[in-house]
Amino acid sequence: MKTTAKSELFRRLPSVDELLRESAIMSLVSSYGRTSVIEAARAALDELRANIGSGSVEEQGLESAIVSLPNAIEHRISRATGFSLRPVVNATGVVIHTNLGRAPLARAAVERIAEVATRYCNLELDLEKGERGKRDVHAQRLFEQLLARNGAPNSASVVVNNNAAAVLLALSALAEGGEVIVSRGELVEIGGSFRIPDIMARSGATLREVGTTNRTRIGDYEKAITERTKLLLRVHRSNFEIVGFTEQPALAELVELGKQRGIPVIEDLGSGALVELEEYGIADEPNVYASLRAGVSLVTYSGDKLLGGPQAGIASGEPELIARLRSHPLFRALRVDKMTYAALEATLGAYLREDFNSLPLLRMLSVSADSVRARCENVADKLKGIAGLSVEILEVRSVIGGGAAPGKTLPSFAISIAADGVNATELALRLRKQVKPVVARVEDGRVLLDLRTVDEEEDGIVAQAVKAAVKQ
Repeated sequence: MKTTAKSELFRRLPSVDELLRESAIMSLVSSYGRTSVIEAARAALDELRANIGSGSVEEQGLESAIVSLPNAIEHRISRATGFSLRPVVNATGVVIHTNLGRAPLARAAVERIAEVATRYCNLELDLEKGERGKRDVHAQRLFEQLLARNGAPNSASVVVNNNAAAVLLALSALAEGGEVIVSRGELVEIGGSFRIPDIMARSGATLREVGTTNRTRIGDYEKAITERTKLLLRVHRSNFEIVGFTEQPALAELVELGKQRGIPVIEDLGSGALVELEEYGIADEPNVYASLRAGVSLVTYSGDKLLGGPQAGIASGEPELIARLRSHPLFRALRVDKMTYAALEATLGAYLREDFNSLPLLRMLSVSADSVRARCENVADKLKGIAGLSVEILEVRSVIGGGAAPGKTLPSFAISIAADGVNATELALRLRKQVKPVVARVEDGRVLLDLRTVDEEEDGIVAQAVKAAVKQ
């Protein structure tokens, strides 16, 4: 009897062709295309057949299920073809959050990308001569001005797709077949398990380790120099600290040794700031200008960390060395596109105008703890009276993050929330599942929302997300 009943239910299901003739489905075809609709319709019908077979859909529920098919089909299409890369609200308090895309771009950079990317541009055309030009001139002229203004005249720069690429290009162009001397305490591993020794191996250079993990002296470098030595490499420990019984030669000592022996000194800064970070409450973090003023031959750094621009790797330094990087075959493989140059132009323009507040990253670093607290209080007021929700404002420390300024934090405030019957992990998950995901941090069994890394315009979104998460 049950088999007969199920067979009858199966026969009542519309075919794909019948569905395609319905006005609601025809509208979906206009919006999403015939192929996507057919695929989603077949999947929806298969699911309905499976539910009939399992007994979860019986005769009394079949009619409503069939009526709901257009909605089910549209939901499937949206889920399959909708954007996976979505904007989120960063309430973690980690300013340069690698998992959340690192530094957000300035509005001027976004506008510049749209202006350049939606039409033709003179990426590799010299408008004056009417001949083929070089794409890197668009950033080079701005770097020249910035570096000269900050005590590093006669410096050139080249841009590739990230800092690891800049290091790889530099080692390949300047040290292939030779040795590169580096301290054991600087053999860092960056995100995604990429290690400096691995990058050096790919470049064709041989790694020559000196010193120990915690102590390396200038004499260690000097003793390791041979006729095969091509470079002295200093790697900034941008994602960890070594404290206690430590020693490291001053950069000036390394530069002097390089000059005495005729060997270029390269410094991999990693994050690469173009401002004096002491003004933002971050001490002992090197910047590009200081390294070049100290006489470093070549500095490599990221575009999307402390610089606050697009993903890019930049090498700045002696023009002769930069020319060798630019002429190396790897440069073409690692070069960036017009959108990166457009965003970089706009970002560097803000530095030249000293309009630092227009760069979201520097704005977040400069905001006072009192200002963050006032915003936390305002959001907390909007959460009053919600049944089952406990709200508290706590003093916390925001983290720089992103492999920049290890161990350095900034004073801040966060909204601590707790919901009756919901643990912190589940509450954080609910926040991430909102239409505009809110990413919080869970600490000591509490959900914390640090507004330092939240744009002030998003404060209302945070309040709405919390309300929705508690009511789920």
